[in-house]
Amino acid sequence: MNTDLSILHLVKEASFVVQFVMFILLSASIASWTFIFTKRKELSEAISITEDFEDEFWSGVGLAELYKKMASDRFEPEGIEKIFLAGYREFARMRQKGEVEPAVQVESAQRAMRIELSRELDRLDETLPFLATVGSTSPYIGLFGTVWGIMNSFRALGEIKNATLANVAPGISEALIATAIGLFAAIPAVIAYNRFSTRLDRLAGRYELFIDEFVVLLQRQAHSK
Repeated sequence: MNTDLSILHLVKEASFVVQFVMFILLSASIASWTFIFTKRKELSEAISITEDFEDEFWSGVGLAELYKKMASDRFEPEGIEKIFLAGYREFARMRQKGEVEPAVQVESAQRAMRIELSRELDRLDETLPFLATVGSTSPYIGLFGTVWGIMNSFRALGEIKNATLANVAPGISEALIATAIGLFAAIPAVIAYNRFSTRLDRLAGRYELFIDEFVVLLQRQAHSK
């Protein structure tokens, strides 16, 4: 007896439940890879923007001049630039009132930057929970498909009088494919999640450090006449 054990044939001959499990895992894998490439580009751009902005910020340019440049209609601020704009805009608004205490001016600007920081981190963190979910659940979904396929194989085996390994091998093989697909979906998702989480934490630390340094400059400016 010549049994076809090619992957495509096994998938085609698998039960509906096992095929459905494979479909879910393949869909999750495709989605996670899409998010991986998108997030990698997004974080790389955010880091590059941060480096360029910090170089310009510490180049000696005036805060008002830098704000005017980034607040113009021709400029589209991103990442740390939005944090700077939010802080200096609020600082300038409070300072124009005249009677506001310097400490209140700085505190208001710092609060505005913290709000913008939260928005930016939420934006960068948007797809990471999906990668974590795929990484943690895919092996179990694949295992469910495997168990279901093996159960069907042994159920069919019980109905055969002269059972041989050739009778049960295709069913077990197609069931194990579900586990393999589950691992294929999970491993890249877990690696990407850990990598992106580390990069995002470092970027958040740079944002936090910038806010602290910017607050020091605003305190000096707030107490100057």
